[in-house]
Amino acid sequence: MARDVYDLETYPLHLGLGAQALVQPPFTGMEWYESYAARTAKDGAEGRLVTIHRFSESWDSWEMHPLGDEVVLCLSGAITLHQEHADGSTSVVTLGPHEYAVNPPGTWHTADVAGEAAVLFITAGAGTEHRPRKAAEA
Repeated sequence: MARDVYDLETYPLHLGLGAQALVQPPFTGMEWYESYAARTAKDGAEGRLVTIHRFSESWDSWEMHPLGDEVVLCLSGAITLHQEHADGSTSVVTLGPHEYAVNPPGTWHTADVAGEAAVLFITAGAGTEHRPRKAAEA
């Protein structure tokens, strides 16, 4: 029996209603998320996007997922996650290989990277918001 094999860095995976795992078109950059949202809108807050991204620089923006948790799993290197929680508290956590943190719903988050890091995300992406990161925050 033949099976299809996909590279998660290129072909994100959508975990949808009915326990479906749906291979997505190749990731092309930030604009890709808009078409992803349209393709998976029927799954609402229950849908999850699974991606791997490699970073060699700190993020230049913050993001927030209002409808569900996001798992951030460091695969290699190290990443420092900055979180501003919905209750006003803040957290800073550094993740090494195989360590993960959870961004609860409504938590604004950004990250610093020294060197290179590969990170796996499992995201409840519906309603995601972004805001610029100020130079003093980097």
